[in-house]
Amino acid sequence: MFSGIVEEIGRIERAQQTASGRRVTIACQTALEGTRIGDSIAVDGVCLTVAARSPSSFAADIQPVTARRSTLGDTRPGSQVNLERSVVAGGRIGGHYVQGHVDGIGRIVGKRGEGTALVVEIAASHDVLRYAVERGFIAVDGASLTVVALGPDRLVVSLVSHTQQHLTLPQLPLGAAVNLEADVIAKYVERLITPHRSEGFTLETLVRAGFV
Repeated sequence: MFSGIVEEIGRIERAQQTASGRRVTIACQTALEGTRIGDSIAVDGVCLTVAARSPSSFAADIQPVTARRSTLGDTRPGSQVNLERSVVAGGRIGGHYVQGHVDGIGRIVGKRGEGTALVVEIAASHDVLRYAVERGFIAVDGASLTVVALGPDRLVVSLVSHTQQHLTLPQLPLGAAVNLEADVIAKYVERLITPHRSEGFTLETLVRAGFV
């Protein structure tokens, strides 16, 4: 589990095909502190397991299904990636609960300044947008961001100055692909209420669904 607060921007040193998929080696510093083989690190919002490490980098394997469902299948040496170590039990949650399981790939379709903020428009599929609400959370390349507006085929996020300095998103060009993960709470709510939709949303329905 992660919180969507990016700790560091790492750099892909190597990307090579293996018998089981793809292995990437990522140069970093902060993400290595206290990290052991077998630990989880979110790489651009994708939960990966540390398979090897050195004093200045770690390696992780990307399964074929992960390569297909995320942008990690296209990473190349020199690419920058957002990194976050998994949350420690009892630690502070600065963003929201992020699983590191990508729901879809979005495309940057607009960027503009608004005062000191950077407003970014991202085209997304219905599979992601169905869980998005204004002022709700969305993880973009692993970063916990607030949805400030919604359209039929896109969502809009706004980055304050501090956030702009600690993510890869501001440097990405129009058309760039980004990993999107919807708020897991919305998914569980949908799952719980689906069997009761035909009954209407009464107090009794909510009780049977386990919300009251």
